[in-house]
Amino acid sequence: MYLGLFALDFIPLQQETILTTIRGSKLDRLTLDGLPNVNLQYLNHMKKVILRIFTVTAFLATTSPAYSQFNIAKAIGGTAKAVKAFTITDAQMADYVKESVDWMDKHNPVLPENDPYTQRLRKLTAGITDAEGIPLNFKVYNVVDVNAFACPDGSVRVFSSLMDIMNDDELLGVIGHEIGHVLKRHSKNAFKNELLTGALKDAVASAGGKAAALTESQLGTLGQSLVSAKFSQKQENEADDCGYDFLVSKGKNPWGIVMSFEKLMSLEGGSGSKQSYIQKMFSSHPETQKRIEHMKKRCEKDGIARPTATAGKE
Repeated sequence: MYLGLFALDFIPLQQETILTTIRGSKLDRLTLDGLPNVNLQYLNHMKKVILRIFTVTAFLATTSPAYSQFNIAKAIGGTAKAVKAFTITDAQMADYVKESVDWMDKHNPVLPENDPYTQRLRKLTAGITDAEGIPLNFKVYNVVDVNAFACPDGSVRVFSSLMDIMNDDELLGVIGHEIGHVLKRHSKNAFKNELLTGALKDAVASAGGKAAALTESQLGTLGQSLVSAKFSQKQENEADDCGYDFLVSKGKNPWGIVMSFEKLMSLEGGSGSKQSYIQKMFSSHPETQKRIEHMKKRCEKDGIARPTATAGKE
């Protein structure tokens, strides 16, 4: 309100005459006692000026200040970006996945086609070319970690150290389970959630849905989210059943899922790189036992014989 009071300084005051008092939103009438020399026309003009100033000032005081409006606009902008990210198209999602997988293939030692590990994987997955229309591609990472993962685009990556500890049936069981996550859209939803709410959500939003606009390190972060995606117990159970059905549809023995669980459980309590995949697969020991029993019952009900155990890799 200091603007209105400042305007009164242009009128010479005598004695203790009060020209104006602002009470709430009301401008009192001027008192002219003691002002014999005041030009009434001029004074009336000043009253109108003061009233206008007061009206503008009162309006500003009863509405959001400029800074609040700016913040609101900024918040709206942020909301718009979030909505844009949330409505990201499947095509944009596919681009992000492809860029992330390409980044991982570039920054990990992918074994060549003539390598024994790759040849074993090719033989093992012969005839497994798609999962309900999603084209599959398989590669081996020559790394010390015990892990495997499948991406929403059908890219399946198996780590050589996992192949070292599992026979072919067990390895197929792991692959079937991971593809189960893809078919149930768990992998896609986890990746989408990372795009929308993860550390890179602002970068993804500002990129306007263009994966190529992300930096190398940002793509690496997205790639890591594919490798280390965590799923609920319900999702793990769904992936077991879906993986079972997938293996049967491809003419593979689903007992491999049971055998891979048993193999991984036998390694529980160990240390080092083997624990990463075990922890990812099994959130609790009792639930793991239930999963094994469930898969066993399905195999037995379907009359599928358990394969003869083979030591190591074939």
